[in-house]
Amino acid sequence: MTFFIALFILLMQFLWKYVDDLVGKGLELYIIAELLFYASATFVPLALPLAILLSSIMTLGSLGENYELVALKSAGISLTRIMRPLVVISLMLVLTAFYFSNNVLPYANLKFGSLLYDIRQQRPAFNIMEGIYYKGIDNFVIRVEEKDGDGSILRKIKIYDHTDRRGNTNLTTAEWGTMHTTEDQHYLVLTLYNGSNYQDVEPRDSRDRSRPFQRTYFSKQIRKFDLSAFSLDRTDEDMFRSNFRMLNISQLTHFEDSMKIDLQKREQEHVRKTLDRFHFYSNLDSITRAQLHLKEDTFSLDVLAHDGLSYRQQLIDETMNNIRTTKENARFAHDEFRTRKRTLARYQIEFHRKFTLSFACLVLFMVGAPLGAIIRKGGFGLPVVISVLFFVVFHVVSITGEKFVREGVLEPWEGMWMSSALLLPIAILLISKATTDSAVLDMDSYLARIGRFKIWTRKKFHSGMGKKDVVN
Repeated sequence: MTFFIALFILLMQFLWKYVDDLVGKGLELYIIAELLFYASATFVPLALPLAILLSSIMTLGSLGENYELVALKSAGISLTRIMRPLVVISLMLVLTAFYFSNNVLPYANLKFGSLLYDIRQQRPAFNIMEGIYYKGIDNFVIRVEEKDGDGSILRKIKIYDHTDRRGNTNLTTAEWGTMHTTEDQHYLVLTLYNGSNYQDVEPRDSRDRSRPFQRTYFSKQIRKFDLSAFSLDRTDEDMFRSNFRMLNISQLTHFEDSMKIDLQKREQEHVRKTLDRFHFYSNLDSITRAQLHLKEDTFSLDVLAHDGLSYRQQLIDETMNNIRTTKENARFAHDEFRTRKRTLARYQIEFHRKFTLSFACLVLFMVGAPLGAIIRKGGFGLPVVISVLFFVVFHVVSITGEKFVREGVLEPWEGMWMSSALLLPIAILLISKATTDSAVLDMDSYLARIGRFKIWTRKKFHSGMGKKDVVN
C-alpha cells in the first residue's frame, strides 16, 4: 500500500512537470496511459526505498502501540527474532529490486524516453478558433470570424496560401463553408461557398515594374489540407539505446571499458602532438637565431641595426603566436577531456546505482524497523513524518554524492555509496537501542532529564549563594 501511494505521488509530480507537453496535442488515451505506465516504472527506484522505510516503521510501530511487542518480549522472544520474518521479506525485496534495476528499468527507461521525446516533438492538435489566425498547417494561414453549431460551419473565411514563399500573394475568401476531416484523419476538407481568390501574377520580365493580379469568383470550392504532420511519429528506439539509463550491468561494463580505452588513446595522442609541436617550435627558433646571426655577420652596422630589430620583432611575434596556439590547444584538450570524463562518470554512476538501490532497501528497513519499535506509533501520523525526514536526508546525500562523482571530486564508488554508508551506522545504533529498550524518542524521559538538570542547577545556585553569605 505504501509503495503505490509513494508511486502515485511521484507520478503526480511528473504530470505537473510535463503537463504543458501533454495538453492540447490530441493524444490518444492509450498513448497517455502507456507513457504513465513507463513513467511509473522509472519511479520505482525512488518509491521502493521510501515504501520499505515507511511500512517497516508503521508495522513495528503498530505492534508497539498495541503492546504486542511487550507481550512477545515477556514471552522470552527477542526483537531480533521478531524481526526475522521481516528480514527474510526484505532480502526477497532486495533481490527483486536488483533484478528490476538490471533488467526491467533499462527497458522502461528506453520506452519512456523515446515516447516522451516523440510527444514533446508533437505539434498541438488541429484547432481553428474564432477571430484568430491559425498557422498550424504548413504554408497556410486560416482565419475564421464565426463558427456555428458543432464547429463544422464556418463564416467569413480567409485562407492565405504561402506555398510560393512570396508573402501574402495568394488569398482566398468565402462567405461561409463547412469543415470535416477524412475517416483516416489524414486530411482536412474545407468546402467554401460564395467566395473569391486574389493572386498576384509574377511578371515574366524582371524589369517589368507592374504588379498585375487576377481575381477569380466561385460559388463553391473544395480545398484539401494535409494533416499528416499532426499524427504522432515514433522515433527509432535505436537512437536512445546507447544512453546510460538504457543499459544493464554487462552493457555498462562494455561501454565503460570502451570509453576508458578511447580516453587513454586520446590523452596519449594529445601528449604526443604537444611534444612534437614543442620540438618543431624549438627547431624553428634555432633556425631563426641562426639567420639572425648570419645577418649580423653579413650586413654593415647601419643595416644591422635596422634589420636586426626587424628580425628580433619577428622572433617575438612568432614566439607569442606559438604560445597562444599552445594555450588554445591546451584549453580545447582540457574541455574535451572534461566532457569525456563526465560522460564516463555517468556510466559509472549508473553501474553502481544497480547495487545501491538494492542495498538502500535493506538499510532503510534496518532503520525503519527498530525505529518503529522505539516510537511505538502506527498509522500515517508520526511514522510518515519520520520516514520522510530520513528519506529526504538519504536522497539529498545521494544526489550530492552523484554530483561529486560527475564533477570528478569523488570516485564513483565513494559518491554512490555515501548515503548508504551514512545510514548504516544509524541503523546499527537504532537496532542496538531497540533491542535494549532504550528510550530514544520517549519525550517523558527527556522531560524527566531536563527536570533533574533544573533541580541540580538550582541546588548549585543556592549552595553558591549560601557560601557567599558565610564569607560575608
